Amino acid sequence: MFVSFLITLFYNSVLAWVMWYFYNSFKNPLPWSQCPVNDTNLTRECEKSTSVNFFWYRQTLNITTDIETNGCLQSRLVACLAIAWLMVYICFIKGIKSMGKAVYVTTTLPYLVLTIYLVRALTLPGAIDGLVYLFTPDWEILKNPQVWLDAATQIFFSLSVGFGGLIAFSSYNNEHNNCEKDALLVGITNSATSLYASIAIFSILGFKANNDLQNCQIEYVRVFQEIYSLTYETDFKFLNETNVTYNRLIESLKTGNPEINSTLLPRECNLSTFLDQSASGTGLAFITFTQAVLEMPYPQVWATLFFLMLLSLGLSSMFGTLEGVLNPIRELDIMPKWLSVEVWTGFICLTAFLISLIFTMGSGNYWVEVFNTYVGSIPLLIIAFFEVIGVSYVRGMKRSEFLLISFCKKKKQKSNLFSSLSSRFSHDIFLMTGKNPCRYWRICWTIISPLMIISVLIAYVALEAQHAPTFGTWNPDYKLFPQTEVKPYPGWLVAISVLLSSVPLSPILVVALYHSIKNTSRRNVNPYRVSMENSQQEEQQSM
Repeated sequence: MFVSFLITLFYNSVLAWVMWYFYNSFKNPLPWSQCPVNDTNLTRECEKSTSVNFFWYRQTLNITTDIETNGCLQSRLVACLAIAWLMVYICFIKGIKSMGKAVYVTTTLPYLVLTIYLVRALTLPGAIDGLVYLFTPDWEILKNPQVWLDAATQIFFSLSVGFGGLIAFSSYNNEHNNCEKDALLVGITNSATSLYASIAIFSILGFKANNDLQNCQIEYVRVFQEIYSLTYETDFKFLNETNVTYNRLIESLKTGNPEINSTLLPRECNLSTFLDQSASGTGLAFITFTQAVLEMPYPQVWATLFFLMLLSLGLSSMFGTLEGVLNPIRELDIMPKWLSVEVWTGFICLTAFLISLIFTMGSGNYWVEVFNTYVGSIPLLIIAFFEVIGVSYVRGMKRSEFLLISFCKKKKQKSNLFSSLSSRFSHDIFLMTGKNPCRYWRICWTIISPLMIISVLIAYVALEAQHAPTFGTWNPDYKLFPQTEVKPYPGWLVAISVLLSSVPLSPILVVALYHSIKNTSRRNVNPYRVSMENSQQEEQQSM
């Protein structure tokens, strides 16, 4: 519940950015297609970067040069954020019934738009280059453990592992629902959708990289002509030809033409370099894709479809995440009975909106990165680890089976040891589906999943400990602008990052201590009675 609430804060802020771009997608020309002409300072900033970067960092975020400089609230983002939370509240106003109807739209619409994008993307020049780049493995990158950590974080987000949303939704299922089929269906659909989307995305990235390559080659030839037509009296034969090409210049350089000084020329143009420079995260949606649609015919149509798809995906994700907050509140009877669902749901949405205003300030983008980094990584891994341990080893075994395990260890009877693992949980699944889970599931629950999660967690902590945390800033006065200026986290921000990672985990420790103290005090009062109560509880759960 804690981790889901923190994620809804910044996730809906990203949805507000999507709404702002969706609104601007109807304008002709698109506002990120050109630099302003009235303000000299802003024009200079735009020309030093690009019109796409300028619209994102200056006209949308109005970003500050440091996270310590908050800036003021951006009224346009505050309005979009209010609309985003209002839409979420309307979908939740009647609980799971009203949200279920909205999911039909927010789930199917992205597939429709993605299919339209896929058909169009595959017909663009350079799409094949993007697909080759997608499916050609780079073994050096795959050796980097950070890549696998990013992949683990992505799959946790994609499957909502550790959020509680899936558990909340599954609680509405029929008692005898085939949960095994659902688990397979969700996992396969999730991976298939990711692959389906990546084909469309990388086709467009290949198209953009191809255009960047052509522009680079044109600029290379132009600079060459300017330098050598003015510097040397010697006239290269191919310079007089009207069809001077970049490839001919490169061939001339490779033959070692003594008249050409390669140090005076720009860097060679390489398609793989432009593909490697493709942005990720918010940069992919608000910079790379917005620039790509400018190069398509009817850019307003493609921009509108793209941000409509992101809006639907964002709302659908918010439904699952917010349900991970509302469902525990409802099940734990935290709210008084006389308070209607509409009222306390609105109260939670209003509270989240007020806290989320921090993301609409000039430093808001930096705060989104902080929340995304420290709320959506370590807490999810640790929560998932305790979930799988709790299900497999605590819920999975009765007290008598612990004695059996100890006996099997002494006698080295591994088969009996393994057969006892997760037996009670397997019995629960048998009552639901009519069949026991196969050995594959039990091995995953008891061995593979815990080991993989703890390995990723240890590797993540080890990598983070090797260097101090940093963040990239947008600073027009930076000497290497438009490159981002990397700054270290100030001490107070490190403390907040630790707090963001530890707050969602605190209930695990607090509740464990509470029950430990409670059980200890109960045993001291009447050990025989406590033993009888525990036996009765185990018999009731097994029935």
